[in-house]
Amino acid sequence: MLTTHRVTTVLSLIGVIFILYIGIGYLVAPESAATGFGLPVWPTGEAAAFSNLKGVRDTVAGIVLLALLALGQRFALGVVTLGFALIPVGDMLTVLLHSGSAAAAFGIHGLTAALVALTGVLLIRERAGAGALAQAG
Repeated sequence: MLTTHRVTTVLSLIGVIFILYIGIGYLVAPESAATGFGLPVWPTGEAAAFSNLKGVRDTVAGIVLLALLALGQRFALGVVTLGFALIPVGDMLTVLLHSGSAAAAFGIHGLTAALVALTGVLLIRERAGAGALAQAG
């Protein structure tokens, strides 16, 4: 039987794997990782160090989510996940405001924001459902 707990665990793990892959990609091979971001031009020369910032940001976000999941802190994981949904929203707005690809802005970053927010809400609702079950029992 597919329970909400299992679904949110799978969604959380997919999110962790995805953001760690992206973050590490920006740290290891920023020039190839940056091509799919949606911006028309990516920083070069000394400005290319900004890709390291994105790599560190995304890698740390993945580690935080993985730690909360591993520690069983599912409500905190939901709150943090919901907050982290703002990251792809910011990325989407950056792409749109800097003449980037609207398809990438909405299709990559907007969709990611929606899926991350959905996962966060589902995790937060787990607690409400568990509380109702405890009161009924």
